[in-house]
Amino acid sequence: MEAWGFFHFLGMFLVLLILSESCVASVRNIGKISPEFEGSQMNWIDNDGLFLLSNSSSFAFGFITTPKDVTWFLLSIIHMSSLKVVWCANRASPVRNSDDFVFDDSGNAYLQSGATTVWSSDTAGKGVSAMELLDSGNLVLRGNDSSIIWQSFSHPTDTLLSNQDFTEGMRLESNPSSNLNSNNLTYFLEIKSGDMILFAGFQTPQPYWSMSKETRKTMDRDGGVVALASLNANSWRFYDKNKVLLWQFIFSENTDTNATWVAVLKDDGSITFSSLQNRGSSVDSQTEIPKDHCSTPEPCGPYSICSNSINQCKCPPVLAINPTCEPGIVSPCDRSGGPLELVKAGDGLNYFALGFVSPVSKTDLEGCKASCTSNCSCLALFFDNSSGNCFQFDRIGSFQTSNNGGGFVSYIKVLSTGGGGNTAGGGRSSQKHFPYVVIIAIGTVLVIAGLLFAGYRYYRRKRTLPESPKDTSEEDNFLESLSGMPIRFSYRDLQTATNNFSVKLGQGGFGSVYQGVLPDGTRVAVKKLEGIGQGKKEFRAEVSIIGSIHHLHLVRLKGFCAEGTHRLLTYEYMANGSLDKWIFKKNKDEFMLDWNTRFNIALGTAKGLAYLHEDCDVKIVHCDIKPENVLLDDNFLAKVSDFGLAKLMTREQSHVFTTLRGTRGYLAPEWITNYAISEKSDVYSYGVVLLEIIGGRKSYDPNETSEKSHYPSYAFKMMEEGKLRSILDSKLEIDERDERVAIAVKVALWCIQDDMHLRPPMTKVVQMLEGLSAVPTPPTASQVGSRLYSSFLKSTSDEGTSSGPSDCNSDAYLSAVRLSGPR
Repeated sequence: MEAWGFFHFLGMFLVLLILSESCVASVRNIGKISPEFEGSQMNWIDNDGLFLLSNSSSFAFGFITTPKDVTWFLLSIIHMSSLKVVWCANRASPVRNSDDFVFDDSGNAYLQSGATTVWSSDTAGKGVSAMELLDSGNLVLRGNDSSIIWQSFSHPTDTLLSNQDFTEGMRLESNPSSNLNSNNLTYFLEIKSGDMILFAGFQTPQPYWSMSKETRKTMDRDGGVVALASLNANSWRFYDKNKVLLWQFIFSENTDTNATWVAVLKDDGSITFSSLQNRGSSVDSQTEIPKDHCSTPEPCGPYSICSNSINQCKCPPVLAINPTCEPGIVSPCDRSGGPLELVKAGDGLNYFALGFVSPVSKTDLEGCKASCTSNCSCLALFFDNSSGNCFQFDRIGSFQTSNNGGGFVSYIKVLSTGGGGNTAGGGRSSQKHFPYVVIIAIGTVLVIAGLLFAGYRYYRRKRTLPESPKDTSEEDNFLESLSGMPIRFSYRDLQTATNNFSVKLGQGGFGSVYQGVLPDGTRVAVKKLEGIGQGKKEFRAEVSIIGSIHHLHLVRLKGFCAEGTHRLLTYEYMANGSLDKWIFKKNKDEFMLDWNTRFNIALGTAKGLAYLHEDCDVKIVHCDIKPENVLLDDNFLAKVSDFGLAKLMTREQSHVFTTLRGTRGYLAPEWITNYAISEKSDVYSYGVVLLEIIGGRKSYDPNETSEKSHYPSYAFKMMEEGKLRSILDSKLEIDERDERVAIAVKVALWCIQDDMHLRPPMTKVVQMLEGLSAVPTPPTASQVGSRLYSSFLKSTSDEGTSSGPSDCNSDAYLSAVRLSGPR
């Protein structure tokens, strides 16, 4: 036996050596990386996709999820403490987690998706020797002489950082992906003609703000030509080409010279300023640019009138008949929709671009109207009676009410049949087209009536046909008649409850989770399952088992949907989300769970697992215990989620997620050996989670020292040395007389024994945590291979290889227990 143990250990050591290369990719690099560097988001999944840190760890470079969908990723620079994105390479073209970032031996850095190059630095053959992330947030490619060949500061996206020079030829552009206005309008900032100017990104750009006309700036030097702007301390400073200060825009009273400020061009066209040391929160809104929100291009949408005095939007009377407040013109020079006419939009209106563009002519009102009528691209005109200035635009944003009671005479083009305008021919045009409108309306009503009748006939015929065999219908009725069973929802019910699945709470291997509200006001979480390999009958039978399991520390299944190809589960809503968000804090200033709350969470999780293992009619092994699957309600009461889901999947589907996602760091050693998976595998995973709750950190952290990087090994070492306090989160304040700390540590170390027979059952874990059973000192000899197992699991998960014969859905074991699996 001793010889066998030696060779087993030797074999595992050799496996570690063979796979060591693949482990390197998951380590965050500090400061810089060299050419021939390559990897996808999956390579750094343990590090939230980030692979390059600045020397002070203030900024990081890597893959982050998009705001709307966590399955798509952006290659970005973020500020670590505030999680503010300050630069993005591919914000218009997100990639999947398998797409690669490459820094090749030619010195070119690029992002590759299949055969498509999504982004490139275009520095091949320019002598690049290293990529470096500076503490200023600037990502640079350096040459052999340390000169800067390329830098992110020269290619800003929507954010400017402190001491980042913004010069003529550069462009700051709002993020189109988050823009909610009807035209998906983008905005951009440029230095042009010696001035800093904001533009609305219409086909013909329209300016709406300039620093030269900004009344809040100081140190105004007449005749200066702006060539460069930079955020410095609490002000935005503007210089000429000789670095002579011309203007200064002070946006904060905070004069801290060490503060890192950002200016962000938002998707509503405004520029805001914030301090990254203040978690990225904006300063006083009075320093926003422009100061008046009605001076932005679309505060109310095209053609609507924005009023600051009453803080509302309204439609011009001439367009009020149209609920979208639009003239109905698809393309201004396309007359296929019918003839167009000019109608008066109103008196005393203003428009954001009028103070920044030149008139097309000086004439009278009739001449201005004739010019617009003859120009098919002219959609609107503004005429100033006092000066005779005629302005014309080929795209229109929001109108403004005039602040001084004057304003312009304004006309807009509309379809002749859609106006009811107040031109001389408006009434005659409406009368001329009236018979045609009546005929079209009657014809439309008849067509709709015919379609409704045909649909009714089809529905009646469909009802006379049997939907499914009798035994299936009887089975369905039986399942739904059981007391205490989950509610059966229709797909439309859950569409309505989730506002068409608009608010995504998260995503895992089994599908996406959305926030919803039932008609009675109850908040729920709706999970859309993917890859279901069962029919309705089998699905409902499995749901009946999961739905019958009720426990204080298990997330309650409230309902389900099995309609067509749709399979959805509705759970109780857990207001405080998953445990990982509370114990793996990135910002030291964030709210931290105290020891009492942490201990109660650990105890509650243990009770939930004990119930699944011992008190259910059929033993359920979870197979994916981790902080993400421990949810917290309003009072931080812990509840285990996602138990029993693997039984709803095909064996192949569950196996794919088991091996691809890996849940590295939580899998028991038997996952990579020939031993069967049992409830003791859950005990091991629980022990790792308990250690993470105690330490406030992940079980494997490459940023820690080599001694602390693998937390379980470090915990065993500290226990041997009698330094239990060193295992506890250093930020926690505890009563030295509280025995629960030592108990929790010892219980965790018992649970993560390599030998599954040494691990206590979960019922025993609960008794030990509650002080009803003594906790002897756990052995340490069996932990020699822990780091080997950890590295092995980490490597195999990176490569997406199989976890061996001990599949969580092993046919030999399914007859005895009901198993779950990773999300």
